[in-house]
Amino acid sequence: MASNPSDTATAATETRRGPTSVKIVVAGGFGVGKTTMVTAVTEITPFTTEVPMTEASLGVDDTSIVGERKTTTTVAMDFGRISLGNDLYLYLFGTPGQERFSFMWDDLTAGAVGAIVLVDSRRLAECFDAVNYFEQRDIPFVVALNCFDGNVLHSPDAVRQALQVTEDTPVLLTDARDKSQVKVALASVVRHAMARARGVAEVA
Repeated sequence: MASNPSDTATAATETRRGPTSVKIVVAGGFGVGKTTMVTAVTEITPFTTEVPMTEASLGVDDTSIVGERKTTTTVAMDFGRISLGNDLYLYLFGTPGQERFSFMWDDLTAGAVGAIVLVDSRRLAECFDAVNYFEQRDIPFVVALNCFDGNVLHSPDAVRQALQVTEDTPVLLTDARDKSQVKVALASVVRHAMARARGVAEVA
């Protein structure tokens, strides 16, 4: 049976189109697990700019909550890549958490389709800046509560209320150390960004 020429043309177009690459940003406050999240899920050797914390950070970086295990800090960015299926590649850019490095955020978020705001529920106030940043720039984002040691102090609904994010913004629980859970969070970002893009197209 002869194939339909239009079907053949469509298949050829899809073959030429190839895989899609998108940029996702992982943001949040100091010590919430951004580097851990990127390195846990990346399929390539991660690029990180973690450096040992020195006496210069005393009185600047509050490690009282994150504990003695926090001995390094990101001074520029984290980078990794993961594939979702056979045709979608996510390039992950982790931002530095300290305010003194916030000047780098504009460069790191340029061209991003969406973001994860990673939250330590013990320190909700530290994620306000990230939430405001993405809201002001109309970049779709999801809020991911990092369950340190399997614990979370506030429910997703309580966090949604505290942050006053819109009802369509996903708020979910995750473990930044667990690859499968991080993939769920990343897939949520992609779905949310696609839904936002469809909504804008329909309005236009």
